[in-house]
Parts: sequence; structure tokens; C-alpha cells
Amino acid sequence: MGAIQSTVDARRQLASQLDLSRRSDLELLDRFHRWGDDLLTALSDVYNVSEVLPELLKIMVAQHNARSEDLLQRDRERILEPDWFQKPDTIGYVCYTDLFAKNLKGLNKRIGYLEGLGVSYLHLMPILKPRPGANDGGYAVADYRSLRSDLGSMAELRATADKLHDAGISLTLDLVLNHVALEHEWAAKARAGDPEYRDYFYVYDTREIPDQFEKTLPEVFPDFAPGNFTWNDELKAWVWTTFNAYQWDVNWSNPKVFCEYADIIANLANHGVDCLRLDAIAFIWKRLGTTCQNEAEVHAITQALRTFARILAPSLIFKAEAIVGPAQVGAYLGEGERAGKVSDLAYHNSLMVQIWAAIASRDANLLERSLSRFGALPTTTAWGVYLRCHDDIGWAIDDSDAASLGINGHDHRMFLADYFTGTFPGSDARGVDFQIDPVSGERRTSGSAASLTGIEVALASKNKAHLETAIARYLCAYSMVFGFGGIPLLYMGDEIGMVNDESFLADPAKAEDNRWIHRPAMAWDVATKATEKPAASAALPTQVAHRIRAGIQHLVTVRKTLPSLHAAVSTEVRAGRSRGVAIFDRKHPAGHLVQVYNLSDESRFVDSNELGGLYGDLHDHITGHTFNIGGGIPLAPYEVRWLTAGN
Repeated sequence: MGAIQSTVDARRQLASQLDLSRRSDLELLDRFHRWGDDLLTALSDVYNVSEVLPELLKIMVAQHNARSEDLLQRDRERILEPDWFQKPDTIGYVCYTDLFAKNLKGLNKRIGYLEGLGVSYLHLMPILKPRPGANDGGYAVADYRSLRSDLGSMAELRATADKLHDAGISLTLDLVLNHVALEHEWAAKARAGDPEYRDYFYVYDTREIPDQFEKTLPEVFPDFAPGNFTWNDELKAWVWTTFNAYQWDVNWSNPKVFCEYADIIANLANHGVDCLRLDAIAFIWKRLGTTCQNEAEVHAITQALRTFARILAPSLIFKAEAIVGPAQVGAYLGEGERAGKVSDLAYHNSLMVQIWAAIASRDANLLERSLSRFGALPTTTAWGVYLRCHDDIGWAIDDSDAASLGINGHDHRMFLADYFTGTFPGSDARGVDFQIDPVSGERRTSGSAASLTGIEVALASKNKAHLETAIARYLCAYSMVFGFGGIPLLYMGDEIGMVNDESFLADPAKAEDNRWIHRPAMAWDVATKATEKPAASAALPTQVAHRIRAGIQHLVTVRKTLPSLHAAVSTEVRAGRSRGVAIFDRKHPAGHLVQVYNLSDESRFVDSNELGGLYGDLHDHITGHTFNIGGGIPLAPYEVRWLTAGN
């Protein structure tokens, strides 16, 4: 039976379960008519459609009937504005609910703070119920249908979503797709001997097959979770555990698993969630002889889930947490026949890494080389761009990119790790090593953006000149995030320059994971004062927090005035002729925007011929000045210019 006929039959099956006298049911059927082919095509790439579709349609109808009228209206509005998340006025903020506001009730009281900052997209780090004790920062989920008890209830989540929507803020939550906690109901039933749920996981009676897989599998946490399989006494078998022994990888080749997650997605959408961050998405398909990452089935499954969500709840979008190289990341937004059909957003991890690498080396050539390897995105998608996040920084410098510039990739990664832990001579960064590879010596880095840019050291020394340089470096780096295109994601506390905090060491559940050094509780005493200009006698940290808050606020304000930052257009990245100068070129129908960044601690110069065709009178949106550039533009250390023609 052909694909079109199959879609027609599926539409008839769906129609038979709907009340076509209702507006919303007709709309659902229309959306299936629009996107049904995409759903069935993706499903057929992985599953026997006849096995999965009847259950999927049943879930779709039940969850559609449970969707509230206000969310149905939100769907209608978002269909008319499908690029809502691509617009320059979309400003992201990322936080842990408990560290930001204790719980959802406290968060509701802080919505005004987010509005004042200009935030329109809020990502709450894992809030679904995790396993007790060690839980990988909340990514070991024990129940997808309830929240951490200290944060609130699902009803409170829905109420919070409503309040955020009223304030013009969209809500993002994490959805862990690769694994569940060993305490999850599915795993508990598997351990109890239920064969149906045993098939929800990868379970092996002997080491024969696991040993074959291990030959090509990397280790995610070699220090505290070596290997990829764990023996379970109740199962009397080996179970696949990519991340930690208490996180069991689920078997996506089982169509029942697909339907389970479709229902979970629908339930979260019906609680007002606007975006789901697909955690560990790259790992969900296993194939012997590979790294079990980025397999073709991953993209087919994501397209099927995305299309299911688009039909059911079109106001919901997906964000892929795929921390992979330039050659792989495009597939998470869709390439070829999947273009624009997979996720709506993907993290631009390489941009973060290359910004930090350029700061350390005072050189933008590797940044240009690496970022030039990214193809144009589907015009309906966007990057999630960031300077720091909750995670460590893995120094993902491609060996071939480095070699093309005469650099040894391994040596450069070692240099970056040394520089950002402050062990390299002259470095004022204060990160800490994370997950040291015992063979290569390479390691990742934990630390807050303020500590990595030297603000922590400058505050300790009270050297004002040093502090001025560190703040300029910090705001220059964040300017690159706000100017790149896509959704800039401001990590909690970065708007006031919060530095590393070692208080996590007193918590046994966190002490072994030093990523908590850059996950401190929000300093509300500082944040509140930072919104107003402090007196000259104010403490130095208060003055610095105000300076940074004002700088970030200015970037938010300026960004919102520039239609050329719409994410449908990609950014061309160039290295200036002067060492350490980076140029972002955005050629948009609404106006040609050229951004210039001096990533060095010395003065630099940009020749007028480097500005992509801009000449004569240019307007700098950062300073608000219009001037004739003549032969070029002098740049102070860490100076930023966002330039358009005229005024």
C-alpha cells in the first residue's frame, strides 16, 4: 500500500474517533491532513506502521480531548506565527527552579524579574521527579508524570505556565529520552520479571554482546561511571547504562516505547509546556560496531515525535540537546528530505567552545575555520546559542580544523584546559578540571562564565584596571551570543556575573560532581541591587553586578530592534586581518548587519574593506553613534561594534 493511501486510511481512522461538529476536532483533522505524510514516512523508517499507528491515534485523540481551550487557542495563534521563536525579541533564560526561587510558587513571584530583564523564553532545568539520592542533576527520571515534591505539583506547573504565558514568556522543560532511573515503573516491572517491560530495555544474560558493543563505545563519565553496562542482581543480567548505573537506556526499537513517550510528550504539552529539550537525543539508537550516537534512526524517531506533536499541539516545539560536531548537528534540525521536520532548535555547542578558545588564544582563525563548516539551517529552525550552561565545557576542537591552521589538536585542547583552570602562565581564569582522560590527559572544564573570564580573580585582587578588562571580556563574549542569531540563552546569574561557588562540596549528593561549582543558588540580594545604579561607596561586587546587568540589559534592548537578527538567516563568520578580531556578517533582507569583536586585550584595527561591503556613514547599534568609517575602525581591547549602513 502506497504512502499516500496509508495516510488517507490513517486520516479516516482518526476522523472516526473525532466529533467533527467541534471546531477543535476539525482543526486536528486538518493538521493531520497537512502533516500526516511526514508522520507515517518517519514511522515507517523504523517501525511496522500497522503495529504503532492504531495506538498512536488513540493517544492523539485522548490527549486532544484533554487539551484546554486556552491551549487550543495558543495553538491557533502559533500556527499563524510559526517563527515566534526565531524572532530577535526572543530572549532565553535558563535556571534550576530550586536554586532560582525554591519552588514553583517562588518562581511565580519572580516572573516580574524575568520580564524586567526582557526574557521571553524560560528553560527550567530538570523538574520531573528524579530518583532519590544521586540523580545526575535530575536527569535520572523516576516519573515523567509528576514533579520533584519540593518544587510543586503538576497542577502548579500548569498554573505557572499560565502565568508565564500571560507575561509573554514561553516555558521549556527537559525530556530525557535515552534512559530512565532504575526506580522508574518500567524498570521496576522489568526487575520484577515482567517480560513486556524487560523488552523496554537492553538486557543481556552474558557479557558476549555487551563486550562486542564496548569495542566501539566511548565512556561518558569515565571517572565515576566507567563502562556502558551494569550487572543487575534482580534481572540476573547486564543492562545498558550509558551514563550511570542508575540510568537504564530504553529500547527505542520497541514500538511500545515510542508510544509511551508520545503520550508523555502530549501530557507535558497539555500542562502548558511550549518547548521540550530532548536530552541525550543522540544516544537513543544502538547499532553494533558504532559509537551508538547519531544513527539515522534517531532522526526518523525525532521526526515522528515532532510531527505527532505538531498535529496534536502545534504551539509546542522541540530543542535537540545534541552536543556533536558540525558534520552531525545539522541532521537534528533536518537535512535532505527531513529538512525542517526534525527539531526546531538545536544547541550550537561549537560556538560556545570557539568563543572560549578565541579568548584564550587571542586568535579568531580557528573560530572561523570551525564555524564555516556549518551549513545553512532550514529556514524554519534556529540555534540555541549560549556562553555557559549547566554542563561542563568539552574542548571539542576538531583535529583536522586545527591541523589546517598548523595547530596540533591534542596540544590545543590541553592548552585550553590549562588556560581555563588558571594553570597556564598569565591566565586569570578559574575553572576546575572535570573528567580527566587517564590515557590522553585531556579533560573538560567546569566553571562559571564570570570566573572563566577573570572576574573572580579581579574581584579578589581589587585591581580596578584588571576588573575593567575582565568585565569588557565578559560582555564581549556575551555580545557574540546575542549577535549570532537564534535564541540567546542567558544562564541563571550570568546577568549579574556570579562566580564559582564551592558550597556544593557540603552536599553528599553533589560533592563528587564539580559541575555544581557553576550552579549556585541565585544571589537575590545582589540581583535586586544590580537593577539600580549603586552609590560610589557600594561594595565592589555590587558595582560589578550592576555594570554587568546594565551591559546585558543593553544587549537585550539593542537586539530587539534589529530585524536582521531573525534566525531564518545564517551568520557568516570571518577572522579579521588583525589577530584576535572576529567578524559576524548577517546579510538579511531587512538590512545588512556586520558585527566586529576584538577578542584580545590589545587595541586592534578593522580595515573598511573587511566590512562586507558596508562603507561611508555607518551606525553602531551598540554605542548609538553614526559616523564615517573612513579607512577603518580602531577597536579598544574587547570592544564590540554592531554596524549597519546610515542611521
